[in-house]
Amino acid sequence: MTSFRKLLISTSLMLAVGAGAVLANPMVGGAAMYPTKNIIQNALKSKDHTTLVAAVKAAGLVDTLMGAGPFTVLAPTNEAFAMLPAGTVETLLKPENKATLVKILTCHVIAGKVMAATIAKMAKDDGGVHEVKTVGGCVLKFSAKGGKVTITDEKGGTAKVTIADVRQSNGVIHVIDHVLLPK
Repeated sequence: MTSFRKLLISTSLMLAVGAGAVLANPMVGGAAMYPTKNIIQNALKSKDHTTLVAAVKAAGLVDTLMGAGPFTVLAPTNEAFAMLPAGTVETLLKPENKATLVKILTCHVIAGKVMAATIAKMAKDDGGVHEVKTVGGCVLKFSAKGGKVTITDEKGGTAKVTIADVRQSNGVIHVIDHVLLPK
């Protein structure tokens, strides 16, 4: 075997191993998250995100989040939605409240694919807090400390990223522990 061929095989193996490491995703809601599937395809499998999926369907955002993107979705868990005042979720899911629901959900979506390390670097570079405008027009404040990312919404509420960097074919999901609210 020629040296060039050995180098080519060795490089191919390193790239394959490296690609596998890059593509590995954490489990979310007891389900495997596949980087070859889109945000909706993966979210449908998470038992921790059934409320979010129902809200996305009621808001008519399924096709958007199945689109090319890329999107960064800050995905509140069922527990996060349960922390809202009693009856809030049920009220938001009613057809007459669709505009409010869309506003809340799009305040959880950032145009582009933003990984946790990038968020941490931007926050550090900006003196500890980095502001990001969401697809819904909300301004979220991101901070990072000890490898953990915290998000402050426009009402002063905070959410922590509990599972970061869940890669999707059309972006990335960061699981959060509270629902972010617009003004």
